Amino acid sequence: MREPVSVTAELLRSWGLPDPGESKKDRGDVVVVGGSRRTPGGVMLAGEAALRVGAGRLAVLAPGSIDAQLGAVLPEAAIFALPDDPTDPVEGPPRDQLAAADAVLFGPGFDDAEETLATLVAVAEAHPRCLVLDAWGLGVLPRAERSALPERLVLTPNREELTLLREAGSDSESDGSDGESDGSDGDELADVVEVARRYGAVVTCYGTVADPTGHVWRVPDGGPGLGTSGSGDVLSGAIAGFAARGLDLARAAVWGTWVHARAGERLTERLGLGFLARELAPELALAVREVS
Repeated sequence: MREPVSVTAELLRSWGLPDPGESKKDRGDVVVVGGSRRTPGGVMLAGEAALRVGAGRLAVLAPGSIDAQLGAVLPEAAIFALPDDPTDPVEGPPRDQLAAADAVLFGPGFDDAEETLATLVAVAEAHPRCLVLDAWGLGVLPRAERSALPERLVLTPNREELTLLREAGSDSESDGSDGESDGSDGDELADVVEVARRYGAVVTCYGTVADPTGHVWRVPDGGPGLGTSGSGDVLSGAIAGFAARGLDLARAAVWGTWVHARAGERLTERLGLGFLARELAPELALAVREVS
């Protein structure tokens, strides 16, 4: 395992960002797939975050039970309804959106494992170029065929989801580990690296980012205020936005993780601990401006 690279504003400046071009078409298209009656807000948070980091266009695929409401509260997005039966294929304009998008974010707001898995299969059949998995999308990943998913894959687990991904399939793989972690930083780092290798994906978890080849980056802690409902949706949306703009996936994950953490720091400086996830998204643009 390689030594982690510390992520600083200077490093990000040296990487830079793609030229914004002259129109929204030059900054990439993001599609967010998710939502439910119980948790419709996840796709809104993620979609706004993608736009706040500079993505040009946004579409949302959500269950028909909430698509009209989303159109009213997310006027920047094109809204499409998922099939009523999640085992049905995604066809017509929604499929075209998935196939043409520069990045597809899957998972925010879903709340049923079987429906999520069936929808993931249907989305994968549209052959998206790049897939970012979050929330319930991560929970069903061990049951999906990795070969059916895009080669360009990003995972955004929290610690519980990281453990699930690390332990899934560990009985059938001999890697010299029992698949358990005592929660130390070293074990968490090793788990992120192992999950990235196992799924052939870029993985970001609580400030640690790894790619499938073992490269690792560490992003400073954004503070305890980031541990709030919906914060992960903002993070995954930011990463999808950077990927849509044309960054390679590792750099998109590093940029997204850093600006998410910096947004948390900025809000903590002004408000203290009790800020809301919906307040994070506007801060992303300001965090990007600090280093771009």
